[in-house]
Amino acid sequence: MECEGWVIVNSKYLTRLSYEISNRLFNFIGNLLTKEWDARLLGLSKLPIATIIDVGANDGQFAKKISKIFPQASIYAFEPLTEPFKKLENWAVRHNGRVTVFNVALGDAVQEIQIHNHLYFHPASSILATTQLCERIYPMLSKQETLTIQQSTLDRELSHLPHPLHPDILIKLDVQGYEDRVIRGGRETFKKATACIVEIALDRLYENQAEFRDIFILMDSLGYRYAGNLDQICAKDGHVRYLNAIFLK
Repeated sequence: MECEGWVIVNSKYLTRLSYEISNRLFNFIGNLLTKEWDARLLGLSKLPIATIIDVGANDGQFAKKISKIFPQASIYAFEPLTEPFKKLENWAVRHNGRVTVFNVALGDAVQEIQIHNHLYFHPASSILATTQLCERIYPMLSKQETLTIQQSTLDRELSHLPHPLHPDILIKLDVQGYEDRVIRGGRETFKKATACIVEIALDRLYENQAEFRDIFILMDSLGYRYAGNLDQICAKDGHVRYLNAIFLK
C-alpha cells in the first residue's frame, strides 16, 4: 500500500512537471516566433504613465517588460489561475509595494464562473470555450480542465484601494476573447485611463469572443481612438489571426 501511494504521488508530481515544462517550452517558442514590440510602443513610451493595469497578467510576462519602460509606475495585475498567480505574486513582493496583484477574474458581473484552464499552455486559458479552429491550429490547447473561480469587475476591485490611482493610466487587456466584458465592467476606470493595449482575435478562436468592431465601438464610446497595432500574428496564407491594438485618448 505504501508503494502504491508513492506511485500515485510521484505520478501526480510528474504530471505537474510535464505541464510546467510544456508551458515554459511554448512560451519560449512563442517568444522566438513573435516579433518583439518596438520599444517606442507607437508613442506610448513618451507618455507620463504613472499607473499600469494588467488584466490577464498570467505569471507577469507583460508586467515585467512594461515595468522596464515605466520604472516608476505602480502596477495592478489581475490573474485568476492559481499556478501562474503564485509566480506573479513572487515577482510582485520583490518590488516593495509598487506591484499589487489580484487573484481574481474580471468581467461585467460579480459572480462565480467557470474557466477553461489549458494545462499545456495556461496563457491561453479563457472563460470562453475554444473553437474547433483554435484546437486545430494550436493542438496543445485541447488538454483542459474546467475550474470554478471568482469573477469581479475592474471598477469594483479598484474601488477598494486605499488611495485613488495616479494618472496617467495604461490598461492592458489579454483575456482571450473576453475583452468586451472586462471593458463593460470597468467603464469608470477606462474613462480615467490615457491608453490601452488590447489583444483582439480576428480568427474565431473562442466561442462568443469579442470582435474588433465590438472593441472599437466600446472604446470609441469611452473617448478613445484606434492608434494602430503593436504587432499582428499571421497564418501561413498571410491573413491576420490576432493582433495587439493600441487605443489612445
